[in-house]
Amino acid sequence: MDKLKEALSEIKRGVAEIIDEEKMTALVKNYFEKNENFYIKAGFDPTAPDLHLGHTVLLQKMAQLQKYGAIVQFLIGDFTGQIGDPTGKNETRKKLDKESVLKNAKTYEEQVYKVLDPTKTQIVFNSEWLNMLGTAGLVELATTFSVARMLEREDFEKRYRSQTPISISEFLYPLLQGYDSVALKCDIEMGGTDQKFNLLMGRQLQRVYNIGKEQAVIMMPLLEGLDGVNKMSKSLGNYIGVTDEPNLMFAKILSISDELMWRYYELLSAKSVKEIEELKDGVKNGSLHPKTIKEALALEITARFHDEPKAQEAKDEFDKIHKQNDLPSDIQEFTMKAPVWIAKAFTECVLSSSTSQARRDISSGAAKLNQSKIEDEQLQLQSGEYILQVGRRKFAKLKVI
Repeated sequence: MDKLKEALSEIKRGVAEIIDEEKMTALVKNYFEKNENFYIKAGFDPTAPDLHLGHTVLLQKMAQLQKYGAIVQFLIGDFTGQIGDPTGKNETRKKLDKESVLKNAKTYEEQVYKVLDPTKTQIVFNSEWLNMLGTAGLVELATTFSVARMLEREDFEKRYRSQTPISISEFLYPLLQGYDSVALKCDIEMGGTDQKFNLLMGRQLQRVYNIGKEQAVIMMPLLEGLDGVNKMSKSLGNYIGVTDEPNLMFAKILSISDELMWRYYELLSAKSVKEIEELKDGVKNGSLHPKTIKEALALEITARFHDEPKAQEAKDEFDKIHKQNDLPSDIQEFTMKAPVWIAKAFTECVLSSSTSQARRDISSGAAKLNQSKIEDEQLQLQSGEYILQVGRRKFAKLKVI
């Protein structure tokens, strides 16, 4: 069936690993033949107040699956979030208080529909069934898995060998995540490659609790950030936030390398495999310029999290600054008393993190005064109005009195 083949090609695009592909194929085939839906679960711990594009890799894949019969069970781990999954950590996570968890969960809930189809999405909170599990239920759950098996998990093993403390609650986390699959009776669970141990736990517990099905697993890779090397992370500063304002989001996407652009297309774009291949062929044969393709990606993603008019305005603003060498329409203004050392000016106008960084920006040619490179890093600004700039996106208007 050509339709099924095309759907499976879209689903598998960008995926790192599928466990039980045969089951996944059968679910999609059944949708085409009998119009029967299936359930796909992905859990999000509300440990941060907002999302970046790295988080939306999962959302985008789930949105694809919704076109082929999936009802998404978007699980907000308001119960497990208070424990904290130690994945990738070498120390026990700090426990979040309930108020912080619920506040962050609300933010997720507001953002998820920017990608997912709300008519095919169920937002669920795992406190609904985990609070009801009770002590007896928790003890029963704990008997389903041995300590030896738990220590097979890479981060636990490392901490055990280095004699770094592991709390009992952290052993409970993967069991509770697996129990979510029992409670929701999901057909497929999705997560990042760093979640493999927990995702497989769901399969095992569905067998143990004999719910009549065993979930398939789809694992997505971790998206590289703007540097093209490290995974996207707020702590590394290489992220594109879902709540970034349109001009900043558009500019950040345009700043990625041509090579990384195709990775973003694969994992984030709603374009089909065939459409992306046509774009690649166009770049290869010279009929399309990479910058044009990157602008289209920036427009698509900016419009997804804002809207098309705002995305177009962001493009027009970017063109105004970079193509016509004009200034942004909205520049933050600062006032200082004369004389002002140029490095101090860049620091006070929040363009450089320190005077040392300002001097590095000046020596590298990244810092400009009235759109001209600064030659003297000891320059003293006298009374007047100045436009300060670092790189292509950071501007400030300074009035020296």
